[in-house]
Amino acid sequence: MNLDCVQLFNKREADLIFQACEKEIRYNTRSQVHVFGKWHDVPRQQTAYGDDGLKYTFSGATVEAKPWTMAPVLKQVKDILFSVTGHVFNFVLVNRYKDGNDHMGEHQDKEADLVPGGPIASLSLGQARDFVFRHKDARSSAAKRKIDRVKLELRHGSLLMMNHPTNHFWYHSLPKRKKAVASRINLTFRQMAVVT
Repeated sequence: MNLDCVQLFNKREADLIFQACEKEIRYNTRSQVHVFGKWHDVPRQQTAYGDDGLKYTFSGATVEAKPWTMAPVLKQVKDILFSVTGHVFNFVLVNRYKDGNDHMGEHQDKEADLVPGGPIASLSLGQARDFVFRHKDARSSAAKRKIDRVKLELRHGSLLMMNHPTNHFWYHSLPKRKKAVASRINLTFRQMAVVT
């Protein structure tokens, strides 16, 4: 696993970014994904912003990027990430979790839209939540190997860099947490393939 997790913003800075996100970001009205042969409502609010013409297709759903100009705070964060990491990101998937009942199921980010081997920069804002990794060889009762899960608490203002080859070997999820009563916004900045 190739991860870096740092506290990128202090509470005051993270509060300002969170407030700007709440003011500027417009979420899609209804999102569904196709999992195990059935359509399911996405258990969180979701949208995307990015360069012209970019979109992200996963689990049978396609999220088209709104222009950066519609949510200037996201462009500002993208520029900060470039100065901190040296990586150029052209797309951000935004997930808003109203409380601990909203969640994200176990999955890998390895869709064809992503630049192969590109990192994913995940900025957490608001309610701290557990983020769980499970190795692909340890996912079933007939697992090939015994590999412990890895659990990280992603705090307000923290940046998690998921570097190659993490997504090749590990699944990740944001499980339900009944004791998490406040909202969380997660910004996952990505390098998307540009189709010409």
